[in-house]
Amino acid sequence: MTIYQPAEDSYLLQETLSKQFAKRDTLSSANKEIPNSLIKNANLKFLEIGIGSGIQLRTAKKLGLKNKNILGVDINLEAVKYCKKLNFFCKKSNLLEKVKGKFDFIIFNPPYLPEDKREPKESRIATTGGKLGGEIINQFLQQAKKHLEKNGKIFLLVSNLTKGIKWGNWKKKKIAEKKVFYETLKVYELRQ
Repeated sequence: MTIYQPAEDSYLLQETLSKQFAKRDTLSSANKEIPNSLIKNANLKFLEIGIGSGIQLRTAKKLGLKNKNILGVDINLEAVKYCKKLNFFCKKSNLLEKVKGKFDFIIFNPPYLPEDKREPKESRIATTGGKLGGEIINQFLQQAKKHLEKNGKIFLLVSNLTKGIKWGNWKKKKIAEKKVFYETLKVYELRQ
């Protein structure tokens, strides 16, 4: 199984994550501007589902989160091994099945496309979210409730091609959008 490499969806999520952490004021220290968000957020507990090549894990660390507070999971053991070599805490898990504890921030770039039987089976695990596209997202949304801190948030990437998402009681706000090729990618911020 190959590791999912960053593409337009990964970069949109990375950009959104960076903007979220940079929104706050800055503090002046020794003639350097230090983003206040880095100081305030260093102890946040961060979880990425579907780590692939680790782009969001690296972004979280670059934004000042402590390495010990960053966890990544993936169903693909190759991705887990690769990100462990980058010195991140990672484990093999189907969504949140093997995750313990609660997190302030959960980020997920899920497989979100509707099933296309012409696509090779090996790549479907990273791209196909079920017959309608939203089935894996629905599983995640059910599991995420017990892993999100009271004031925590989720960043979830979806496509206009994704159908069948059951949002339930999640409070959602679209915080980013980008048109690429044949689809429109959207990032939603979710809260309980």
